[in-house]
Formats: sequence, structure tokens, C-alpha cells
Amino acid sequence: MTSVAPASPLADAELLRLVTVLRSAGYRFTTVTPATHERVNRRYGAGRGRTVADALGWSRPFDRADLPPDVVDALDRAGALRRDGALWRSAVRVSGYGGELFVHSAFPPAEADAVFFGPDTHRTADAVLEHLAGRAEPPRRVVDVGCGSGAVAVTVAKRLPGAEVLAVDINPAALQLSRVNAAAAGAGNVRVARSDLLDDVPGDFDLIVSNPPFMIDPQRRAYRDGGGEHGHDVPLALVSAAAGRLAPGGSLVLFAGTGVVEGRDPLRAAVAGRLAGTGLQWTYREVDPDAYGENLEDPAYAHADRIALVVLTATRPGEEHSCR
Repeated sequence: MTSVAPASPLADAELLRLVTVLRSAGYRFTTVTPATHERVNRRYGAGRGRTVADALGWSRPFDRADLPPDVVDALDRAGALRRDGALWRSAVRVSGYGGELFVHSAFPPAEADAVFFGPDTHRTADAVLEHLAGRAEPPRRVVDVGCGSGAVAVTVAKRLPGAEVLAVDINPAALQLSRVNAAAAGAGNVRVARSDLLDDVPGDFDLIVSNPPFMIDPQRRAYRDGGGEHGHDVPLALVSAAAGRLAPGGSLVLFAGTGVVEGRDPLRAAVAGRLAGTGLQWTYREVDPDAYGENLEDPAYAHADRIALVVLTATRPGEEHSCR
């Protein structure tokens, strides 16, 4: 039985160097869902990884001699190498979206401070870009709440180089990786800050975006557990917070999920209640009617027929660019 050494603090500069090395080498990896990751690795078996993608994408154990020396050196100097018996593992993964590379937590993301990146990151960024394409004027002040790896904030910042983009989270590991990823992407207009939802950042916003935790998670993992009976406590708290912080013409774009029970969507009903009387105009649509089907086998979802992925867009009427 192998044992993995405990984690140690990671070094920003060396993680940034790692991304630079990987980009120069043409590294590519698309992170899949945890269920798919487990299935693929199970097919692969418990053998030793031989490539950079094995080590930094699939989180497979490797011998240092199997990877390029500059990759191993950057991991080592960053404090991201973990002993696994006679082999090693990386404490981070590196994945791509929109032409950029993003550092995030290794698989499985089981630690309390795990920083998740996956298909929902892609879906959230896609939804935000779609919203931006339909705006008459680009937003000037943006915040990504629960920014995780910072991928969505970076995507917005690259599209809006003249905007102030805040990336906020309560997880110190997420804040560190958001700093690294913004620097690696050359997104100098991203400012990373700690905030519990919007409590610790001042002012109003032209655009608030978020992909908060929305699952019912018996393990209570922070990046996944939305809280409450349906996993909706965090998304609903964000809706309430955003309703009071949108500038005239400002919008909230929220990506979340919901367990649908006999055609009834409890998240949509709760959102309608939270937004009643706020004056916000909103739309709510399913973007995937059946996701995370493996979770329906969990007793926590025994009541649900399916888990749908949804996008809520709520806009305050009025002229854009009026935030202070």
C-alpha cells in the first residue's frame, strides 16, 4: 500500500514557470468530470504514467526520469511533488480552456481546500461569453464570485481588457491559483481578493458571474456542497447578494444545477421567490437536462429524476456603466 506525503505550501513563481514550460512544449489537456476521470484511470490500471499529460492531467504516479527535467524541476521547486511509494505524484493538474492553461488541484480533489476545474468551468465561461456578446456596451466592473481557479475571471478579462475584473473566493488555495493563472494568461486587469460572497468587496458591479457549489454532497466538500436540502443554499445566497449590488444595466450570470423532481425544479421556484420585488428582469434556462447521472445512485438524490444544469441571468433595468 502506497502513502502520499502531506501537502506543503505551493510557490507562485514556480507554478507560473511550470505553465510557461508547458505552453512552450505545446502541452494540452482537457479535464473531464470526476466520474469520467475515474473510469479512464480504472481502464488504464494502477500503472505508472509515462507522459506529462499522464502526470499533470490524469494525476497518475510517475517516475521523475519519465518527465522532462524542466517540468520536474518546476514541480519540485513549487513544492508540488508528492511521494507515492517508489513513484511520485503532482499536487496540481494543468488544463486548457480558450487557448490558456490553468493550474488547479490534482485528482481526486478530496481536500477541504481543493480547487476544482472541469466541464462546468467551460460551460460557465461559455455562458458568460454568450451574455457579453449580447450586451450593447461592455461592462467596466466585473466580479467572479467563488472564482476557484480564476478561469472565468481570466476569460472575461481577456475579452474586456479595459474592465476591472475581481476574482473573489474564501479559499486561500483558490486565491493563490487565481493569481498564478491570471499572471500566466497576461490578464493584468484581474484583481484577486478574499471575500465571502460579496461581503468583503465594495461598490456595485456591471457584471456578477458565478459557478457556485450546487450539489448535495454528503462529504461536504467546499467546492461541491451547495448546502441545504437541495444543495441550493449557496446559489440562493449569491442571488440575494447580487440583487443588491448590480448597477443600473448590470447583470448576474449564474451557472448552477438542480435535481428535478417529477417535472418540478426547486431551484427555479426558490430563485423566483428571491428575485420577487427586486425589480430585476430575469431568465432561467436549462443548458443540459441530464448531467451527473451517476449521482442519482446516491441516497442524497433518491428523490430526483434527473440533475439539470441551468443558467440564470438577472439584469437591473437602466443605463449601463453607472456603477461606482
